[in-house]
Amino acid sequence: MRISANFDGGNIQVINALEPENIELAIRPDEGNEFFQWFNFKLDGTIGVHYQLHIVNADKASYPEGWENYQAAASYDREHWFRLPTRYENGRLTIDVELDCDSIQIAYFAPYSYERHQDLLAKCQVHPMVTVEHLGLSIDKRDLSVVKIGDGDETKANVWITARQHPGETMAEWLVEGLMSQLLDTDNPVSRALLAKANFYVVPNMNPDGGVRGHLRTNALGVNLNREWQSPSLEKSPEVFHVINKMHQTGVDLYYDVHGDEGLPYVFLAGSEGVPRFDAAMVTLQDIFEQALLLASPDFQTQFGYDKDEPGQANLTVASNWVAQEFGCLSYTLEMPFKDNDDLAEPIQAWSPERSMLLGEASLVAMNAVLNKL
Repeated sequence: MRISANFDGGNIQVINALEPENIELAIRPDEGNEFFQWFNFKLDGTIGVHYQLHIVNADKASYPEGWENYQAAASYDREHWFRLPTRYENGRLTIDVELDCDSIQIAYFAPYSYERHQDLLAKCQVHPMVTVEHLGLSIDKRDLSVVKIGDGDETKANVWITARQHPGETMAEWLVEGLMSQLLDTDNPVSRALLAKANFYVVPNMNPDGGVRGHLRTNALGVNLNREWQSPSLEKSPEVFHVINKMHQTGVDLYYDVHGDEGLPYVFLAGSEGVPRFDAAMVTLQDIFEQALLLASPDFQTQFGYDKDEPGQANLTVASNWVAQEFGCLSYTLEMPFKDNDDLAEPIQAWSPERSMLLGEASLVAMNAVLNKL
């Protein structure tokens, strides 16, 4: 029996692996030791043997409430992901698995590898309406890329979409893959209507270093990028610095920042009600967008989510708040669950890459509903 995490996005420390029924593991914290919850490792063992894995530092994780009713993701072929029996007791997260093959990969959520990220960029660039632009380098000298979709007509609206500021929230890049696949489908009437009205700027992975390092929330220096938007720097947060520079070149008329939430078992939006520039026009746009998304996706709901900021009290270091204030535009944070959507539970896969991708497609319907009114 062997446990390893020496691969892209891997994260686990082996404490004790002498007995299959009592394997003790620990999640390695992000750089700086402030955040941890993401795990991703491979178990090689014997078919038919029952293995019991105990993550012994689960109670010290960033969001212990995230373990309640949570089930670990697993895959034999790294394509189809399902959930394993998992329970949180006495500060430990216990995962039970009986192998059907010699090796299984187990993760906090279905990983989105850096190699798949590169494949996504390559697939998109062959479309005649796409340009992949290099914005700059991350701390670890990885490329930060924006996918430009549209004809560049300056009279059109500019839609910005970013994902994986928090690298462990891999469902965000799965959503972007689904969204871009549909946006580039010339047979899709919603996409044709959108591209007649707007140019799209999509950053599928804002934090490539954190993703490769197996971090939950931070970049290579332990910096939470979604608290850097008021004052980014090339020294600490070049990822945000380069995106903001490009936003100032293009302008922003609609912003969609895609995330995952550890605790809440729902899909929801967080608006920009607390920014000083929030006004009646933004209220109207938010209402149109949310009603359209409710119709487009039964996975979306508006009953559960974050508390709305009081007027003028928004945290402007957060991307969606900063963009709303800077550009006076419709600006959202979209959250998806690591667990399942309690409104539409699916017992085998729970929330999955496939559902994330479909939500990306539904998001285009909501964007189309508001573009004429921006």
